[in-house]
Amino acid sequence: MRHSLVIVGAGPRGTGLIERIAANTPELYTGQGPAEGLDIHLVDPHPPGAGRIWRAAQSPLLWMNSHAEDVTMFTDDTVDMAGPVREGPTLHEWAGIDGRTFADRQLQGGYLRWVHERAVAALPPSVTVHHHPRRALRVSGPRGGRQQVWLEDRPRPLPADLVVLALGHLDAELDEEQRALAAYADEHGLVHLPPDFTADSELSALRPGEPVLVRGFGLAFVDLMVLLTEGRGGRYEGDTYVPSGREPVLYVGSRRGVPYHAKIGYDWSGERPPLPRFFGPAETAELLARPQGFDFRQDVWPLVEKELGFAHYHRLFAVHPERTAIAWTDFEEKYAAAGDAAERETLVASAVPDAGDRLDLAALDRPLDGVRYGSAEEFQDGLRAYVEADLSRRHDPDHSPDLAVFLGLLSVYGQLVRLGEIGSSWHGFFSYLASGPPGPRLRQLLALSRAGVLNFVGADMAVHAEDGVFRASSPTVPGVTVETRALVEARLPEPTVRRARDPLLRALHREGVAETPDGLLRVDRLDGRILDRAGEPHPRRFALGPGTDGRTPGAFTRPRTGGPAFRQNDATARAVLVFLRDLGRPAAG
Repeated sequence: MRHSLVIVGAGPRGTGLIERIAANTPELYTGQGPAEGLDIHLVDPHPPGAGRIWRAAQSPLLWMNSHAEDVTMFTDDTVDMAGPVREGPTLHEWAGIDGRTFADRQLQGGYLRWVHERAVAALPPSVTVHHHPRRALRVSGPRGGRQQVWLEDRPRPLPADLVVLALGHLDAELDEEQRALAAYADEHGLVHLPPDFTADSELSALRPGEPVLVRGFGLAFVDLMVLLTEGRGGRYEGDTYVPSGREPVLYVGSRRGVPYHAKIGYDWSGERPPLPRFFGPAETAELLARPQGFDFRQDVWPLVEKELGFAHYHRLFAVHPERTAIAWTDFEEKYAAAGDAAERETLVASAVPDAGDRLDLAALDRPLDGVRYGSAEEFQDGLRAYVEADLSRRHDPDHSPDLAVFLGLLSVYGQLVRLGEIGSSWHGFFSYLASGPPGPRLRQLLALSRAGVLNFVGADMAVHAEDGVFRASSPTVPGVTVETRALVEARLPEPTVRRARDPLLRALHREGVAETPDGLLRVDRLDGRILDRAGEPHPRRFALGPGTDGRTPGAFTRPRTGGPAFRQNDATARAVLVFLRDLGRPAAG
């Protein structure tokens, strides 16, 4: 009987898993007899490779938020894994475009489809891949036996020796607040667009010239901004936006009240900071070994702060010693010995004269804390100046310690993935600081602001549904209120098991899988096996991706940065192949 593996989700994560299966098969799985072999069943209503997010059927105006040279689906020797390295081209090498290009998502989808086809072609003849363009509804079967994967509009299940969920980002049922806002909108004839993938939102409900309140200032907002301006016929002439007349008027605010930091626009040169330094495998192992567990804010965040500070100051002392007051060797020794943040701050204050050269994570994270403006007009000018300054800094190599911090963030993420359950605050902080929009997008934002198409509301924006409208206010501009008849939640749905619209995940929740306090699916840190509520891993079910507590910065990554997703894919692929290889073998002895 042929072995059977079902992978639910054929987007970048499922594709990366197949690539690792192909790489590891020669060592771990031979398909011993002529009648034996392996069937891999890919279950996804969207075409393999690109999946939903990177599908061809979306606006060509939507870009990636990474340079084409910073996007790869292939491993290198920086990935900490047991399997073999199989190098391949980055997006810009594959597409033959300038590495500094921000490619559109359709082009990335083509790259992902090509990677999928290459991975399938690398499988041995005994392995056959089948694509089922439909949704998986549920998984059944005993822990010790074959599983059954039930598909939409199919009377019989797929038999599976093993099942891997690589579901990616999913739709979710509305939470309590969103249900109340939706009900209020229905009752009063308002427009409420809940958290969604912007490319799939029904934006036609937002009418030309009407004010629209937007909550969220991250990448989902950038997509919304593009689709409601250029997507409706507007155009840019240099730094000026020329409206089409079909745009609504956007009023945007969020918890921070500012857009994500722009992507850094220069290349690294010289020596890289030796990372990890203060938060590496040894520190991670010590945290995991604590019988009482650990608290992220109390036990982990101090390590993160020290690691990011080390990356920052290593670069500053190496490249700009004239902006420091002591020798690096002295600073490094004292920095390592500093017992807490207060000691480090005292050291930095004496060693780095200009406060602008010091790393202040709190100020970076919440730049509008305590800031007040006397009028909405003053705030528009103030926030435009903030964005201009951010763009200038992120494109100036004199501030290359910022890029060192970015490398530190990637190193830290690799360790946090090993810890598993760390809460949601880190992921938001990382995205805000390291995964922001391309610089040209923020220049467009400035042009839209000057044209009056886009207005800023402020930090800690509060939204209330009252008197037949949506009202928003912010302490950044005391006494100013915005009233609209439309509200857009510009963010992705929260990846929770219990509120996922995906029927398979809902069924697993009813069955008793473990979830974190934030609602993420708990998986084994070593190989991705799904845990039950007693903490026991399921021998035949795995999960990878953003809906798990092993989530990573993305399914693909920058070359030579360790790629935590690649490490996970390799571990899961090897566990799958070893299980299938040993399946049916007589027990030893």
